[in-house]
Amino acid sequence: MTNTTSGPTRDQDYPGRSLGLPAEGRGALASWGQRITALIVDWAVAMLVAALITWGAVLSSTGPEKFATLIVFFIEKALLTGLTGSSLGQRVVGIGVTRVDGRPVSFWAAIVRTLMVCLVLPAVVIGPDRRSLNDMMLRTVVVKRR
Repeated sequence: MTNTTSGPTRDQDYPGRSLGLPAEGRGALASWGQRITALIVDWAVAMLVAALITWGAVLSSTGPEKFATLIVFFIEKALLTGLTGSSLGQRVVGIGVTRVDGRPVSFWAAIVRTLMVCLVLPAVVIGPDRRSLNDMMLRTVVVKRR
């Protein structure tokens, strides 16, 4: 008789198993789709806020205003992740950042993690268990909240 269930079983390997995370549901690793969607939402909100703050100059400026979106993105993501464990975009898609041991991320770790996301390279260097370099260095993981 063959196993007809979909999804991993206890005997199968799956991303997050080595970290002690469940295969599915709350506490499981967030999918790439969820992570990318959250990033797009965070960036779109930052663009909107930056455009409002700079009266639209961020959209066409070659001066210092061109960094307004990145600054707003950094502040929103670091502040909310440090306070709640999820940026606005992550909250919308139902994911968040936690330490590998399940404890909340410290405010300092949220700031460093967000800085590394803004630098891009550490965020796109991917290791085992769908963890980026910044997550591996800070011992954090992005998990499903619901």
